[in-house]
Amino acid sequence: MKDDTLGAYNIADLREMARRRLPKGIFEFVDRGAEDEVSLRNNRAAFERIKLMPRVLVDVSQRSQEITLFGQQQKMPIAIAPTGAAGIMWHEGEIAVARAAAAAGIPFTLATGSMTAMEKVVAQAGGRLWFQLYMYADRSLSHQIAERAKAAGFEALIVTVDSPVFSNREYNLRNNFTMPMSYTVRNVTDVLTHPRWLAGVLMRYVLTTGMPRYENYPSEVKARITAQPMGRALKLNDSLTWDDVRALRKLWPRTLMLKGLLHPQDAVFAADCGADAVILSNHGGRVMDGALSPIEVLPQVVAAVGKRITVLVDSGFRRGSDVIKALALGANAVLIGRSSLYGAAAAGEAGATRAITIFREEIDRVMALIGCRDVAALNADYLVPNNLTPAPSPSSR
Repeated sequence: MKDDTLGAYNIADLREMARRRLPKGIFEFVDRGAEDEVSLRNNRAAFERIKLMPRVLVDVSQRSQEITLFGQQQKMPIAIAPTGAAGIMWHEGEIAVARAAAAAGIPFTLATGSMTAMEKVVAQAGGRLWFQLYMYADRSLSHQIAERAKAAGFEALIVTVDSPVFSNREYNLRNNFTMPMSYTVRNVTDVLTHPRWLAGVLMRYVLTTGMPRYENYPSEVKARITAQPMGRALKLNDSLTWDDVRALRKLWPRTLMLKGLLHPQDAVFAADCGADAVILSNHGGRVMDGALSPIEVLPQVVAAVGKRITVLVDSGFRRGSDVIKALALGANAVLIGRSSLYGAAAAGEAGATRAITIFREEIDRVMALIGCRDVAALNADYLVPNNLTPAPSPSSR
């Protein structure tokens, strides 16, 4: 009998599988945060400070995780966050994770810095597909990428706004982890001591399409990119303003989201500029160390924007109970990033499917244990107040 669990019973198990399989430089790129990793640790601690308030003797025999997001029903209150490293977790890992998301009935977000061309993901994965965009110093380059995503058929554009400059991830420099890959005694030794990854990922690229590279950059840009620490191939734009959001609103006719906000007033500005949603995020603790956790400010953002704009949240989600807490505080949905990467590194599509399944099972279990039949009914009554401003009861999602 096939064991669909893969021997992984929680996300931590998948993380450990990924740690064993991946070269250290690649695993640390995915797993670690910026500088002293204060934000990374606080993302988890913030969830631990929030306590659930169960109700008992409630008929929970019929439970539903379904939500309506941007006018479409989906089977779970989560989506896959943009993660540029999926293609180095597994050969064409973006397609593997996207297929797992499609099978689960949830959206998948392809990152600008991914290793698989967006058109190939659309053709081979199916499902609901979103695209994440960075605004580079050359705005025309970013607009060109957005136009390409629109032509490919992506239903939503997520613009990351929390990275006007490159973050300080010192371990990437120590590990000399670059893209395109460069070679030192340290990282060559690292790769050679992980033969499964070498044979199953790197050599498959070398023998088919060549060394992995950023496939969603224009061809003339790809040709001149030299080895840089992962994510630093192009200069980011430190002169962006809300006028750039207005320009993107005119360029992109479909769902437009801004990712990386933490201040309630910025969420209001996003609504003023015509964005359809904000994604509260501290980039998983990978950009500014010392930033507060999105879950800590979520109730204030929900109160500030009311029903004007959809509010999503990411950063630090590892358990179904984390998702329940975010929904109870007013989020419309949650994005998961590292969890699906751990799964992809462990076993490709099957591993990503296992990560999603773990969340589904845990959300369902917690719903039963707190006496909630439908995620649309979650509100602050299911939480113990703990220096958090209770969010108003959310409208149907």
